[in-house]
Amino acid sequence: MKSEVQENTLPRVLVCLAHGTEEMEAVTVIDVMVRAGFSVTVASAAPDGDLTITCSRGVRLIADVPLVQIADDEFDCIVLPGGVDGATCLGESALIIEMIKQQQCDQKWVAAICAAPALVLEKNGLYPDAYKSCHPAFINHIPEDKQNTRRVMNDRDHKLITSQGPGSALEFAVEIVLTLGGKEKAAEVVAPMTIIPNLNYDKKFAVVD
Repeated sequence: MKSEVQENTLPRVLVCLAHGTEEMEAVTVIDVMVRAGFSVTVASAAPDGDLTITCSRGVRLIADVPLVQIADDEFDCIVLPGGVDGATCLGESALIIEMIKQQQCDQKWVAAICAAPALVLEKNGLYPDAYKSCHPAFINHIPEDKQNTRRVMNDRDHKLITSQGPGSALEFAVEIVLTLGGKEKAAEVVAPMTIIPNLNYDKKFAVVD
């Protein structure tokens, strides 16, 4: 019973994949969520429900379930990787858009990286008042007064995390852990990963007694 209760209290994270998803962003997030001990579901948003996803550089990933099967489940964070074709597919999915809207209603988190802030969120008028970072090639899709050039932008007022691209994927993933699990959990995940010093995680995750 105790382990069952513990399982139910773990943050639940949904990572959405589509053909053309940027594989570094998807795999990095999945891996870091697993390292954190979170409950991770990888769902295929492919229109035909195909679980085998061919990513932007040809790497194939296998999703756990078709998105439609878990559309009514509750998640603490929904993650939207980039990749132009993948983000375009996610942005054209009525189911994805409805799930994001439900996250907003439930005051739960959404995290989008690379082209996804532009091609999923901005394209569909989601989070119009939130500050967003995204890949530099797509930053002009976001209204100038809401653009942010940080590698990772956490708009806590709107429960939205955005990031620039493959090179910032690790920072993006760790920010999700920090947000859902707190400083101690983030420090626990980061410590054995030998993350480069200039990311300054030691200071960011310092726990004050």
